[in-house]
Amino acid sequence: MRIDEDAETVPAALARAARRFPEREAVVDGPVRFDYAELHRRVRGCAGMLAARGVAAGDRVAVCSPNTWHWVVAALGALSAGATLVPVNTRFTGPEIRDVLDRSRAAALFVAGPFLGTDRLAALRSAGGTPPPTVVRIPVEEPPRPEEGVVEWADLPGDDPAAGARAEAVRPDDVADILFTSGTTGRSKGAVTSHRSTVAVAAAWAERGGLTEGDRYLVVNPFFHSFGYKAGIVAALLRGATLVPQPTFDPEAALRVIERERITVFPGAPTIYQMLLDHPARDVHDLSSLRLAVTGAATVPVTLVERMRTELGFGTVLTAYGLTEAVVATMCEPGDDVETIARTSGRAAAGFTVRTDPGTGEILLRGPHTMLGYLDDPAATAEAIDAEGWLHTGDVGSLDEHGNLTITDRIKDMYVCGGFNVYPAEVEQALARLDGVAESAVVGVPDDRLGEVGKAFVVRRPGHDLSTEDVVTFCRERLANYKVPRRVEFTGSLPRNASGKVLKRELREKA
Repeated sequence: MRIDEDAETVPAALARAARRFPEREAVVDGPVRFDYAELHRRVRGCAGMLAARGVAAGDRVAVCSPNTWHWVVAALGALSAGATLVPVNTRFTGPEIRDVLDRSRAAALFVAGPFLGTDRLAALRSAGGTPPPTVVRIPVEEPPRPEEGVVEWADLPGDDPAAGARAEAVRPDDVADILFTSGTTGRSKGAVTSHRSTVAVAAAWAERGGLTEGDRYLVVNPFFHSFGYKAGIVAALLRGATLVPQPTFDPEAALRVIERERITVFPGAPTIYQMLLDHPARDVHDLSSLRLAVTGAATVPVTLVERMRTELGFGTVLTAYGLTEAVVATMCEPGDDVETIARTSGRAAAGFTVRTDPGTGEILLRGPHTMLGYLDDPAATAEAIDAEGWLHTGDVGSLDEHGNLTITDRIKDMYVCGGFNVYPAEVEQALARLDGVAESAVVGVPDDRLGEVGKAFVVRRPGHDLSTEDVVTFCRERLANYKVPRRVEFTGSLPRNASGKVLKRELREKA
C-alpha cells in the first residue's frame, strides 16, 4: 500500500512517513540533517508551543520566511496544532505583509530575522501593522538580537508527545491553508483549501512524476507558493523523499548541491534551467543523479527541453499547468514526446475535468480539489466558480485530440515574471499614487531570463517631469521586486476602444 492512500490530512501524512521511514533523511539544509522520526519530533514540539500559547484549532498561523528547514517545521507544526497555515510571500513589502496578516486575522506569525537586507518584522511595524499575539523569529542569516515579546526559534521545545492528540483530531475536510494571490482588481484574494484537497493534489503530482522514497528533492520553488509547499513539502511527505531547500536560487550553489547531495528531482521555472545551462561551471559538476524536472509557468521552448535532457541529464522532463485555486490541473507524463512536453501542459490530473468555453476559449476546471472559495469574499468566489462548479481560470487555451492542454492567451492581464504571477492592475494602482502620473497601463513583455517582465506605459500630468528612475524607485518602495516594471515608456495617451477600455493588446504589440 502506498503511503498516500489513506493519509488524508497533512499531519496524518507526516505521522505515516515517520512510521514507515523513521531513519530516512527528511530534510537536508546545509549542516542541518534530520530523518523523518526527528522531523516528527520537532513538529510536535512546534505544535505544542503554539497550543501552549493559546493557538486553537482553526486559528490562522502565518509563515513569512525563505526556504529553510525552519519553514518546514513551522508549517507542519501549525497544521499539526489544528491551525490553518497562511504562507506569506517573502518578497512582500511591509504594507503587503500587514494586509495578509490583517485579513487572515493571524493568531501567530513565524517570521525570518534580517534576510537579504530586510527585517520583515520591522517592515511590518513601519507599515503600521500590529504583529499577532505570538511571534516566533527564525534565524536565517544570523541570530537576531533578543526582543521582548518575541519567541526565538532556539527556545522552541524539541518535542511534545502530547501534541499528537491535536494532530490526530485534524479532519480531512478541515481548512488546511489560505494562499493569498492577487486578483485582477489588484486586491489580493485568499484561496481557502481543505486538508483532503491539499494532500490529494500533492499525491497526484507525486504520482505523475513517479516520486519515490529514494528521491532527493531540491526545492527552489518558494515554500510560500503552492508549487513549493504542496508539490514540494507535502508531496515529499507522501512518498518519503528527502527535501533539500534552497533559500534563494543561485545557479553555482545549486550545481554544488546537486553534486554533493545527489539530487534526483529538481522542479522550477524554465529560467532556472536556462541559467544552469548557461553557467560556465556546469561541466565541472557531476549532475548524473538528476532524473526529474517539472516546469511550466511560461513558454517552454522545444530546444530547452532537449538541452535539459542531453546537457543536464534529466531522464524525464514534464510540464504542468496549475493555479493557486487548483494547484495541479494538468500535467504531462514521462512517456510523452518532446513536442507534447514543450507545446502543451499535459492532460487533466488530480481528478480534474478540463474544457474550454466555446465562445471565449477560456479554460474551465471542475473537480473535487478546487479551492473551497476565497476568504471572506463570496462575490469573488461566485465569479470564479460558477453554479455548475466550473472554475473560471481567466486563461485561454485549446485541447488536442488526446486531451493535452495548450495555453494560448490570457483573458486576465496577468503575466509571469520569473515564475511569479504579476497582476498589472495592482501595479497600476500603485502608480496612480505617484504624483505626476495621470494614468498608466502595465503589460508583460518577453524577457530572455525571466520569461516576462513588466513594461509601464505612463501618461504624465501636465507640468510634471517624471523620469524612469522616479517610476521604478516609487514602485520598489511599495511592491515586491518581481512586480516592479523593468521598463518604462512615457506616452501622450493610451489606446482605448469605444467604451474607453485601454487596449492592452496594442500596447503589447507596440512593446
